[in-house]
Amino acid sequence: MPSIHIFRYFAFTMSLYITSLNSGSNGNCYYVGNDNEAVLIDAGISCRETERRMSRLGLSMRKIKAIFISHEHTDHTLGTEVISQKYRLPVYITAGTHRNSRLRLEPQLAKPISGYAPVHIGGLSVNAFPKRHDASEPHSFTVNGNGITVGILTDIGTACEHVVRHLSQCHAAFLETNYDETMLEEGNYPLFLKRRIRGDEGHLSNLQALELFTTHRPSFMSLLVLSHLSAHNNSPQLVHDLFSKHANGTRIVVASRYEETEVFKVDELMS
Repeated sequence: MPSIHIFRYFAFTMSLYITSLNSGSNGNCYYVGNDNEAVLIDAGISCRETERRMSRLGLSMRKIKAIFISHEHTDHTLGTEVISQKYRLPVYITAGTHRNSRLRLEPQLAKPISGYAPVHIGGLSVNAFPKRHDASEPHSFTVNGNGITVGILTDIGTACEHVVRHLSQCHAAFLETNYDETMLEEGNYPLFLKRRIRGDEGHLSNLQALELFTTHRPSFMSLLVLSHLSAHNNSPQLVHDLFSKHANGTRIVVASRYEETEVFKVDELMS
């Protein structure tokens, strides 16, 4: 059975280590690594704040070997230029996302990617795949290593076949639960924004994400990190309670838009 442990020291090798450094419309940044190297999926908070949060977790910035960008919205790209330049990190990004992001990346550090073309970073394999979102070439990612697969599945308007296929492979995943449908409907957002959020290229609601989770999660999924919650149209306690009723052995954690989560050690232990 897969298992998850909160850790402070890297004591085992057949594991991946994951944390959300921030998750929400104010910035998104997710860390996935093994004992030797790590990647950032999106870099939507400042370099200084990324460093501060990594340090609090006992993680070294020098362990990060690459940044992968999901799409061009600034809550996913804000810190990319400075982090890349300071630590000489390659940034893997689709051509359309690079063009529309207006990121000024050093040419030798800008690395083009496309869907279903895995990129190998040491012992990690990062696979991009298309998703539906209101951006030029939006992609989500899975990171594989040591027999473990972690999914980073946020900013999704509709759970298309690409998302379903990859969630079903994950031992752990960051999954968007952006809004509660009643809170959005009764809230004070203008109608055009409500339509954008709940549209096919917007964001996943709690109920949409729950259906995706309960229908397509694999039996070995041990951790689900609920991510990209709206500040105004969702409640961490509400969504945690909703998913916990259907967890069936999967640990449920809610990522914060204000601070990092703990670091989770994801293993695959055979019984």
